[in-house]
Amino acid sequence: MTSSNPRIPVLIDTDPGVDDAWAILFLAAQPDVEILGLGTIHGNVPTAQSAANALRILDVAGLADVPVAVGAEKPLQQPLSTAEIVHGMDGLGGQAGAASTRQPSAESAAEQIVRLARQRPGEITLLAMAPLTNLALALRMEPNLPRLLHRVVYMGGAIRVPGNLTAWADANSGHDPEAAEEVFRAGLPMTVVPMDVTEAAWVDEDFLAEVAAADTPAAAFASRILETYVGIYTQLMGRRGCVMHDPLAAAVMLDPDLAEYEEHQVLVELAGHSRGRTLIDDRGFPPEMNSITDGRPPVRIARTVDAQTAMERVRKALTGC
Repeated sequence: MTSSNPRIPVLIDTDPGVDDAWAILFLAAQPDVEILGLGTIHGNVPTAQSAANALRILDVAGLADVPVAVGAEKPLQQPLSTAEIVHGMDGLGGQAGAASTRQPSAESAAEQIVRLARQRPGEITLLAMAPLTNLALALRMEPNLPRLLHRVVYMGGAIRVPGNLTAWADANSGHDPEAAEEVFRAGLPMTVVPMDVTEAAWVDEDFLAEVAAADTPAAAFASRILETYVGIYTQLMGRRGCVMHDPLAAAVMLDPDLAEYEEHQVLVELAGHSRGRTLIDDRGFPPEMNSITDGRPPVRIARTVDAQTAMERVRKALTGC
């Protein structure tokens, strides 16, 4: 029996990355999701490696028809930095495996965003799980993008918690602060799933063992790539497990009722020791007294989340049960 509900058209912008890979595999298992394309960017690894990894992940997921567009090779202004220490030298724990037989598409990731948004105005959800360089470049190409996209769900920001790139900045905003600032002031219909809530997406040794024991290609691949990523978190936390930032954002994208929200203007710090920090005015003033006076609209920010339910949905998607 097939569902009468239309599938949700989703475009993914990502830098795979272990938790990115889990998020892609989770979405690929959803019958009501249509993944239109995937754009890659620097962040966890350089952009070219991100593209190679994306092709591998889509092959594992049985989505060899989904195009992968290569994005910008570096941030808008600052030098490139990447996070192989967390995700392994290939971004997938040293376990990426053989390269896909497919090649990326000819258009850039920014061009892909603009083309699809123009083709399907008001329909597409963009899930951004990486530095926002591609989206900033797409906005420069198409200023009407805020009216063409249905919504943007961004896994990024550290609003009231320390960052994971620096003490102030999360990795996705901190790897390209200028891009993040352009996006936050653009007026996109945007939901932010920040580290404040994704840190609750802790999966423990029992969870990981259940996934490892499952007899599905997605579970086998997802388990194989974990060693470096889990090792970092185990060292930091003193117990075996890891945080699944991107799968949580993907789950919230699919089911917004998993979270409770607040609305704020967001500004990204571009100078000084707190460069890359996502700032809000948390003093409770009425909207007409917004301290960010350039007219940028507020965005929706997840403040609490049912991470347990979200991670159980991820487990079921990967294991098939």
